[in-house]
Amino acid sequence: MAVKCPEGFDVESLRELVQETYSSVASDPNGDFHFHRGPEYAVEYLNYDRDELSHIPDTAKARFAGVGNPHLIGEIKEGMTVLDHACGAGMDLLLAARKVGPTGKAIGVDMTEGMRTFAKMATEEAGLSDIVEIKEGVFEELPVDDNSVDVVISNGVVNLSPDKEKVFEEIFRVLKPGGRLFMSDVVVQRELTLEARSSPEIWAACIGGALPEKELPGICAAAGFNENRIVQHFDCFKNTTAEVKVSKDLEIQGINFFAQKPE
Repeated sequence: MAVKCPEGFDVESLRELVQETYSSVASDPNGDFHFHRGPEYAVEYLNYDRDELSHIPDTAKARFAGVGNPHLIGEIKEGMTVLDHACGAGMDLLLAARKVGPTGKAIGVDMTEGMRTFAKMATEEAGLSDIVEIKEGVFEELPVDDNSVDVVISNGVVNLSPDKEKVFEEIFRVLKPGGRLFMSDVVVQRELTLEARSSPEIWAACIGGALPEKELPGICAAAGFNENRIVQHFDCFKNTTAEVKVSKDLEIQGINFFAQKPE
């Protein structure tokens, strides 16, 4: 399983490589990467609404590198508190902020300084500074209070964690009773080899830490969620170099996934 890293895995090297990769995306979103980026990809591959994206600054959109569309999973209502637990440059976060409005709150957490910088810039450009708060942190130790969030959104990042059990426990902790998780992430259809899972480079490519699809509901249930389901699939790696990094029979895909904390 990719719930945790194999024994002896260099977790610090993984974190450094992930930060290096996404710092590079922040500084040069048009660079040569193994994954798609940008608003056209979001619209054409992931069914984002072009009109909604027109209200989001290019500063955020150009650096978008998600694998699904959490905004299709459920409703984000006015007045809610929403957390994007690895917000990057903020495209999903700002879409959520526009939905919660001035009576709500949108919190973005990210460990990469470059991404946080652009998220703050985009927030100011969008005129949403009174609604949005950007924090430094990692999703295994969220700088967010217990039982304080209505919705957690997540896009393409849980696969990068060396301890997914802790990630889901943290999401569960910060959600209010009845709170919901709208998660998009990478899954595979069979377990990777130990060699592949032992490579920080393959993990940083969003593949080494991808969970087998059939295991995701059980991991979420173990964290305490009483309702969870996969609701949509996306061919998010089509025509990317990630397709050739591992065997074709892995069937690497993006998914939308819903989970709810008991009332």
